[in-house]
Amino acid sequence: MTSDHAILCFGDSNTWGYKPLTGERMRRKERWPGILQHALGADFNVIEEGLNGRTTAFDEPFRDGRNARKTLLAVLDSHAPLDLLIIMLGTNDLKHHLNVSAHESARGLSSLLQIASHSGSNFNQNSPTILVVAPPKFGNLSELMAHHFEGSVARSAELALIYKDACAPWSCSFVDSNSVASVGEDGIHLNQQGHRQLALALEPVVRSVIGDPA
Repeated sequence: MTSDHAILCFGDSNTWGYKPLTGERMRRKERWPGILQHALGADFNVIEEGLNGRTTAFDEPFRDGRNARKTLLAVLDSHAPLDLLIIMLGTNDLKHHLNVSAHESARGLSSLLQIASHSGSNFNQNSPTILVVAPPKFGNLSELMAHHFEGSVARSAELALIYKDACAPWSCSFVDSNSVASVGEDGIHLNQQGHRQLALALEPVVRSVIGDPA
């Protein structure tokens, strides 16, 4: 094992750092994994694994490689050994052309929890501790986001409660991002303030879940 605590942040555009309205990428120090790294300090290694359009377990017909169920194990092995896996996904499950309900999205999350819990991706064959972060519910959608997520606002508000229930069988930790942050100007993505709010809320949770390095 390495001397620091390795934390993998596995998510979509809200982990990648997509700026509302412009689509540009925020700087590392503005994205929640980067802010979390700064808050935790040098004894922790916060690894970003954000991909625009990533779903929990559904194929994106217009872009390959977005189905997390097909890629998670390879990502875990790539970054092993890991102390903590943070999963924040579900937003892209609700794109109108995928026609996925909140309950089906939760089944997708459950499939990821199963993979991670049985991965044995650490060198000592132990699987990483898991923390699930429910994505923020949608706000007032911009024209572009309304095109992609037509009819999905109500479903987005259901995710947190259903995701919390999905975590119970796997005994993983859970945080509802809606309790600490809200979406930015396009109604989907966290703005700079939201990234900071989320990171600072996760910092004590991370310390509690995996402890401080010896």
